Amino acid sequence: CAGAATGLGAQVTPLQVDINDLTGAQWEELLGLWGVCAYCGGEGPFQKDCVLPISRGGRYTQQNVVPACRSCNASKCNSEVTGWMRRKKLDEKAFLQGHAEILMHLRVRNADDGAPTGEAGAPSDGADAGV
Repeated sequence: CAGAATGLGAQVTPLQVDINDLTGAQWEELLGLWGVCAYCGGEGPFQKDCVLPISRGGRYTQQNVVPACRSCNASKCNSEVTGWMRRKKLDEKAFLQGHAEILMHLRVRNADDGAPTGEAGAPSDGADAGV
């Protein structure tokens, strides 16, 4: 439900602003990683959908938002994703596997913060220099 995700008609509290931190660059990355509607595999244009709806405690973050075609986004609205996919006879396993792979990719990418790792050429404290 687009209105539920954006809070249209609802007053935004400071807490909601803090949890709605998906940037434009993160959305573009998600579009590139998924390439299709996360739920049905259909073509765009895509809308942002929270896997766990905000109304059920979800957050508007890169880990919880997926690209959804207009039909899937409108149909899912605030439903729990796996129950909704079963009712619609969509490939729940493919979605869950794809979502897990993308979450792992994001986790690995975010872990690489550019800090020295002890590789050749990395700064050393001299403890292993054999002196």
